Amino acid sequence: MGSPLRLQVPLSIPSRVVERAWRQALDEFEASEQALSRFRETSEIHQARIAGGRSDTPSRRLVAAISAADRARRVTDGRFEPRVLGDLERLGSAPIAVAPPALRAAPTVGRLVPTVGRLVRREGRTGPIDLPVPIDFGGIGKGLALRWAARRLEDVLGGSAYLLEAGGDIVAAGSPARRADDPGWRIGIEDPRLPASRGVEGPLAVIELPDGGGAVATSSVRRARWQSPDGRAVHHLIDPATGEPGGAGLLAVTVHAPDPAWSEVWSKALFLEGARGIAARARSQGLAAWWVTAAGMLEMTAAARARTVWVAGETA
Repeated sequence: MGSPLRLQVPLSIPSRVVERAWRQALDEFEASEQALSRFRETSEIHQARIAGGRSDTPSRRLVAAISAADRARRVTDGRFEPRVLGDLERLGSAPIAVAPPALRAAPTVGRLVPTVGRLVRREGRTGPIDLPVPIDFGGIGKGLALRWAARRLEDVLGGSAYLLEAGGDIVAAGSPARRADDPGWRIGIEDPRLPASRGVEGPLAVIELPDGGGAVATSSVRRARWQSPDGRAVHHLIDPATGEPGGAGLLAVTVHAPDPAWSEVWSKALFLEGARGIAARARSQGLAAWWVTAAGMLEMTAAARARTVWVAGETA
């Protein structure tokens, strides 16, 4: 999924257990990528697209991902919309170099507007599925992989603390603290104004996860941006209402939630609210959310402030 993986666990866990946990995480990400990734020609979702949107024997991961994406679309009132693959490709995002023959004649100009209905057609709970409009799982795919990998880690680690990171998105459980007064998992929020080539530098803020852990996801324009065929600077966070990059006035949004897939969903949905609408929307959902404006200002909800232990430029 284009993301480096990192697993952190307490030093007290035996190395053989850590190795097993690491293999489980890698196996889950490989299986999820094979089901959901548009960056892989052999993946289920790409093969379904070649077949005109049909999959005769969909895996449980693919079915679960479609169901999760459909629910996310409805809960966010359409702000989260996975049927934007046509818009991404129109804007020049084409991860697979050679299009399959069945797709090569597809129009590249104009929008394929998603319908209001569900993402998938299926009779009953089993059997073939039909996707009328191509889907890009994008962030929710990584969030689901983190969710499923976390379940495997919990089985292997037996309740011990862990933190699993995939390209900056995180799921964690427990606390690495050795003493009651030690901090829990602490995570830095990166500055999206820095060039992606410079890697990670000093964070804009540091947040501390509650005892139960949870998940943190960020939607940002720091890395996934390019020049469109008509010469415009564009990014991957598409507003489904316009088919164009959205989030006016914002550079990045970070969300903490109990589940990594929902952290991903809400970070994108809030980003698409833009600088004018994000605060009200985040507060209405009771979300712990941090965002960086185009002017470089870090803002946050009250729930986020309660979890923030340090902010650049602030003194105690």
